[in-house]
Amino acid sequence: MIRILVAEDDEMLNELVCSALSQGGYEVVSCKDGEQALRAMEKENFDMLISDIMMPHTDGYALAKAVRQTDGNIPILFMTALDDKPAQQRGYAAGADDYVVKPFDTDILLLRVRALLRRAHIEQSRELTAGNLRMNLDEHTAYVNGEELPLTVREFDLLFKLLSYPKRTFTRTQLMDEFWDYDSSATSRTVDVYMSKLREKTAVCDGFEIVTVHGLGYKAVLR
Repeated sequence: MIRILVAEDDEMLNELVCSALSQGGYEVVSCKDGEQALRAMEKENFDMLISDIMMPHTDGYALAKAVRQTDGNIPILFMTALDDKPAQQRGYAAGADDYVVKPFDTDILLLRVRALLRRAHIEQSRELTAGNLRMNLDEHTAYVNGEELPLTVREFDLLFKLLSYPKRTFTRTQLMDEFWDYDSSATSRTVDVYMSKLREKTAVCDGFEIVTVHGLGYKAVLR
């Protein structure tokens, strides 16, 4: 059974989250602050960490940084009332994978949990399957019905990213920052051109489609 550690100093919210996770089929361990969470993780193995940010003794930022020093793979989900961009940037820099903003619906929380666990499984297995498409991250190869799909390195990375987070929208800026790095010649139009090429090359794939989110960017939707 998947084991999740919850660090939240608000007792009522802690109980609510733990109850929702338990009903969702997960084994849950509850902690009231970051120090307790670190001690628990030293003694036991967990598949995921869900943490508040503003906690006494050791806050969520410090907790995530400490966890990332020893475990670079465990999914970390922040629960927070801090919805501003600087707070989120600090959280991602500390090692968080995703955010859920308080107050939140527990059904949404469970969806985020499942998505992060799915992503963690993909990273560990290094393979991804969507319909008749199979992608191998170590080989950087893609196959459709057993035949290799000719993709450039950047096309492969873009497609693997989208399919790792189905239904999640990535802005053109996010994609440029991650896959074009400091290439000053890249523009939002560059992203559009690559997505157009990916659509052409994956037209034979039956398990997903690349959808344009007008005014924002792109997402992959599984069929």
